Amino acid sequence: MKFDFSQEVNLASNIVVRQKNIGVFGSTGSIGTQTLDVIRSHPSLFKATVLTAYSNVKLLIEQALEFKPLAVVITDKSLYPKLKEGLAGTEVQVFAGEEALEEVAALACFELMVAGIVGFAGLKPTLMAIQTGKSIALANKETLVVAGDVVMKLAHEKKVSIIPVDSEHSAIFQCLVGEEFNPIEKIILTASGGPFFGKKPNYLVNVKREHAIAHPNWSMGAKISVDSATLMNKGLEMIEAKWLFGLQPSQIEVVIHPQSFIHSMVQFNDGSIKGQMGLPDMKLPIQYAMAYPQRIQNNFPRFNFAKSSPMSFEPPDMKTFRNLGLAISAMHKGGNMPCILNAANEIAVFGFLKNRIGFLDMTEIIERTIAEIPFIESPTLQDYFDADEAARNFAATLINI
Repeated sequence: MKFDFSQEVNLASNIVVRQKNIGVFGSTGSIGTQTLDVIRSHPSLFKATVLTAYSNVKLLIEQALEFKPLAVVITDKSLYPKLKEGLAGTEVQVFAGEEALEEVAALACFELMVAGIVGFAGLKPTLMAIQTGKSIALANKETLVVAGDVVMKLAHEKKVSIIPVDSEHSAIFQCLVGEEFNPIEKIILTASGGPFFGKKPNYLVNVKREHAIAHPNWSMGAKISVDSATLMNKGLEMIEAKWLFGLQPSQIEVVIHPQSFIHSMVQFNDGSIKGQMGLPDMKLPIQYAMAYPQRIQNNFPRFNFAKSSPMSFEPPDMKTFRNLGLAISAMHKGGNMPCILNAANEIAVFGFLKNRIGFLDMTEIIERTIAEIPFIESPTLQDYFDADEAARNFAATLINI
């Protein structure tokens, strides 16, 4: 299919900006809905040509009627008739199933994928988008946690840009612009500490679902909110950063910064530190990734130094929040260990969100799964898929899923 690309002249810079066609994979989730907010605010710069969702068919229909994409995918095949009926009379092409995600990822109707599908499910469509030359605005950290070596090698071969959307990795990415020839001593990923910052195990044993998803600073989906509460999210971000920026594990540090104003920092070999600041709003890194290498105007709230609270920093409590230590160990061991860790964590979080296990039980399930599944030092892509399946199956037996 051929599509017309409109153009807009940015009067502030006299640069002609070509409208980008965007595939929003995971359009009904937190990242996806905020991506569509950005597109809604800049219709001459961006057009959503693909939308996908797992099961929120009602919202997907509403989005498709508003944005008029060329194609939509609902992963849950049982919801295909409802989606088809909801879009009857439109020109939107409707698909269903995991296979359809990969097929649509290969279409030529978009040039930038916003990879917002949560968890391991985002890996295959992202690989297909890279294979077919799409740029990736990566919000799915699990893609690199599970198979970072495969993903980054393919991106290099296809000369595809991977621009991070996570606020921490976006901050590092922004700090490195113009520093291509200056060696990195280390990067410092900041963490808010989550809703249980400063709490001890005797408190955490009674934590319920509604407590864990109430993040103090960020608006995120349930799974990522729980990961933030356990500090697993920060561990996964460390593994992701290793692949994104070509670092050794010893070059990646985490510091607790409860105010979430500094989103992360880079320390160079002369001791200088660059950090990226801003209010905690995911639409900013999403917009940056979509418009890169330009920065475009928006009406987001601005940081006010005169009215800000004092900023503080301290090391993470890994004795209480042991998931971070498990992720760091997996990062150092490498191979398929991060894949096993991620699979076990996804099942454990699912069990917690369904009120089948307690908050502290998640760590035990991950530890037992890591000990059970065979380690492979140099895995193939198929090895990653096999390890993921084995880890999920074992973890599921521990919580009777």
